[in-house]
Amino acid sequence: MTDPAGSPADPFPGQFARTRRFSLGVPRQFTVSPDGERILFVRGTSGTDPVSRLWLYEDGAERLLADPLGPGFAQEEPGEVPPEERARRERARETSSGVVSYATDAPVRLAAFALAGTVWVVPTDGSAPRRLPTAGPAVDPRPSPDGSLIAYVTGGALRTVRADGTGDRALAEPEGTHLTYGLSDYVSQESIGRTRGYWWAPRGDALLVARVDTSGVERRYLADPAHPDRPPRALAYPAAGTANAKVFLRLVRTSGEHTAVRLPEAAGDGHPEGPWTDRAFEYVVAAGWDDRGPLVSVQTRDQRSVHVLEVDEETGATRTVHREQDPAWVALRPGTPLRLPSGALVVPARPGGDTQGLDIGGAPTPAGLEVREVLGAADGRVYFTGGEEPTEIHVWSYDTAGRGLVRVSGAPGVHTAAAGGPTVVLDSRTPDGHTVTVLRSGAETGRIAVLAEEPLAVPRPSALSLGRRELRSRLHLPSWHRPGDAPLPVLLSPYAGHGTQVVLKVRAWWTTVAQWFAEQGFAVLVTDGRGTPGRGEAWEKSVHGDRLTAVLEDQIDALHAAAGAHPALDLTRVAMRGWSFSGYLAAAAVLRHPEVFHAAVAGAAPADRRLYDTHWEERFLGHPDVLPENYARNSLLEEAASLTRPLMLVHGLADDNVSVAHTLRLSAALLAAGRPHTVLPLSGAGHLVGEDRTASGLLLLERDFLRQALGA
Repeated sequence: MTDPAGSPADPFPGQFARTRRFSLGVPRQFTVSPDGERILFVRGTSGTDPVSRLWLYEDGAERLLADPLGPGFAQEEPGEVPPEERARRERARETSSGVVSYATDAPVRLAAFALAGTVWVVPTDGSAPRRLPTAGPAVDPRPSPDGSLIAYVTGGALRTVRADGTGDRALAEPEGTHLTYGLSDYVSQESIGRTRGYWWAPRGDALLVARVDTSGVERRYLADPAHPDRPPRALAYPAAGTANAKVFLRLVRTSGEHTAVRLPEAAGDGHPEGPWTDRAFEYVVAAGWDDRGPLVSVQTRDQRSVHVLEVDEETGATRTVHREQDPAWVALRPGTPLRLPSGALVVPARPGGDTQGLDIGGAPTPAGLEVREVLGAADGRVYFTGGEEPTEIHVWSYDTAGRGLVRVSGAPGVHTAAAGGPTVVLDSRTPDGHTVTVLRSGAETGRIAVLAEEPLAVPRPSALSLGRRELRSRLHLPSWHRPGDAPLPVLLSPYAGHGTQVVLKVRAWWTTVAQWFAEQGFAVLVTDGRGTPGRGEAWEKSVHGDRLTAVLEDQIDALHAAAGAHPALDLTRVAMRGWSFSGYLAAAAVLRHPEVFHAAVAGAAPADRRLYDTHWEERFLGHPDVLPENYARNSLLEEAASLTRPLMLVHGLADDNVSVAHTLRLSAALLAAGRPHTVLPLSGAGHLVGEDRTASGLLLLERDFLRQALGA
């Protein structure tokens, strides 16, 4: 391995790394103005440019609004990204720099963004960006709906400054250490998906603000062993069974008055009981403020009840307008609740069987249409994503005037959208690539350029439906392999965990990696089994109480079914590789089923489930003090002595999602049991390995380990 970042003999790993998993040059974060005339988005200038810019699409053409490398910005002294912003980027798995997020006023005439703690605003009329003075390093600047004020957070305080740079003042300041206003806590960002901590009132005279108290949350200290001179970073991380951050809400007037939102303390009648029951509303899972006032959703600690609350903006009193209960857990549907101008709610529903659908103002979506996310409402229509076949996700619109349901996207693939007025930005990923199409009143009027590089490893999978459970799978074979050639060692490369699918009709970074491994001499099988989204509530919740047994069973069933139909698969040489949940699954595969799996590479494997966060882990396994048997059954530490196959453990030392303690504890247990194994620490790497040489070198090291382990 002479130059893994750019070896001419094997250029794909270098391309994979320098394109940041082919994410650079991809337009994203679309905002469409209410009249449909202006579209804002962020994107770099090429498939290898790591600096994101802010762009405007208008009148059929793109125009650069803000370039952090441009002359106006080059005059500014670069500062350090505030720790709150670094944490937000880690939660979002953001791999670029520059303008990585932004917010706009209501008509999308003014945008605000932060660069290394400085606040900038830029009008969409062609005027130059300008920097606003702030009281300190700023995070999450957001214009008021009329664009006259810019709110931002610094030092845990929520402040506003006028758009002309005058009148900076504090609206809410922390009363002590471990208190913040306007920021989201760790669990809300990482596991719930609520990344924001404040919301403007439509009139611009008040904000709904999260007050977060992490004083009772356990601290973790992340150090960089490669730089022992640097102090460790403290992280308020609520592990399963421990105290969560306390999240309160306040109505804060721009004149300075505060009113506490009186959230209910606990769920009452109808809350499902279980071996462990906790009715306390510990999680604020969604919030917003529309023309009818603030709207908030709260969830119980045991996740079996979610209440949607209307908030009286004068008194802070709340009224429950919708309830959901589930004996396992209430699945949070992104984008819900949504309140329409009529006051009708868009909320999750089960229109038939166990399909995860929507109730749109009292009208259910059809049975069999699995809804994934609500995208918003525009021009009298509600937009959402979903599908009837789990390998496809389409954009749909529902006419609130009762004229029915329409599928907006056409080609098989994975689609999403942003809408404003009669304009829809359709973001489409298909097996042929990635396109962004601008539709107006249903007709194509233009496209926004996707500048990502074309992968050197072009996926060519066979689509399979395997076994009695019709497990959706993809089989990647080498392009050079011919019928009658010698059988190939098999590499399973799934994710297979909750919340994520990888068997989709798309060309994505993981399909290119699967094909690259195939070109290295493997038959690569990728399967989505029980626990993954897209196939109904029962399928997704079949892992309740046990995160491994059914999931491993499905991988084995898929392997045997694929081998029965494809003689190219050699079942005497089978390995699994994975990262995060699939790293955990790969380690479990060789520990529990050495008769099937002969080697594994386990990256960032959460081996000790007690170390993972409250909201994510208690969803599946309950409280570890009440149901310790669930955690023991799902821990890999107690099974270390059963290892008889080659196992490589890989972990980023700066990972604050899956702590490196997981891998260190598993390695220690293996060592104590006298079981040889390989450990590869990645200095400075977080949960997403983004550094070019590390990312490219890791692919090659995995390949070489698997080849040697399988005798390939």
